[in-house]
Amino acid sequence: MAPKTMAMQMTMTIRFEPCLAAALFLAGAAHAGTCRDMPFEAETYAVCEVAFGADLRLFLNGPDGRPIGTFERLRGTAAAAGKALGFAMNAGMYHPDRSPVGLYIEDGREFSKLVRSAGPGNFGMLPNGVFCITDTRFLVQETRAFDTARPDCRYASQSGPLLVMAGMLHPRFLENATSRHVRNGVGVSQDGQTAWFVLSDRAVSFHDFARLFRDGLGVPDALYFDGNISRLFAPELGRDDAGFPMGPMVGLLVPPP
Repeated sequence: MAPKTMAMQMTMTIRFEPCLAAALFLAGAAHAGTCRDMPFEAETYAVCEVAFGADLRLFLNGPDGRPIGTFERLRGTAAAAGKALGFAMNAGMYHPDRSPVGLYIEDGREFSKLVRSAGPGNFGMLPNGVFCITDTRFLVQETRAFDTARPDCRYASQSGPLLVMAGMLHPRFLENATSRHVRNGVGVSQDGQTAWFVLSDRAVSFHDFARLFRDGLGVPDALYFDGNISRLFAPELGRDDAGFPMGPMVGLLVPPP
């Protein structure tokens, strides 16, 4: 049974000065994903596009064994590796101690096991799924199919629900749903060579968020990461969203300025 996430935490957005944002992003731009603000119907979304082969990783704990938790600490982790942070966002649900709710793999090491059963909350709204980075592609796959196939993931984070699966919206998403939250998630191209990381600027329904991936980006498979706690570090957009510490994060490492 998946516990509640930190869904009621408050999030604050910090904006960089434009010249600083450009300076931070410029050095790694050739190797980074491109972040942009994308309008879709009545809403606007921050979309960071990453080509496979870029240095995209999942992050949980620092060298001291404690959860990294914040973009500030993640930038320090990148700097210790001689890199800068191109962009980052939260990447899956977590327990109060910030440990992952479902499967979590980092640099080939499994920290948390796959959860196969249905349960309460968004995570347990089957079908849910796994975002995976292998040696050859990005992958978003339904949990039970993933369990059967067991792809060799260097990085993986399980979350839920699936937003889009084989071009179809999750069957429980209603067009007239009244539940609306700031939401973030990831979608992957059919060939697995492109991933899109998306955060809504305002509160949206699951149905609207899923259609952004399917109809706005043309994504066949997409996975929900979380809502309300969702935030983004994107120097290209002048964003460094602040809030309570997070669990798993995804980040793009680029050459330093």
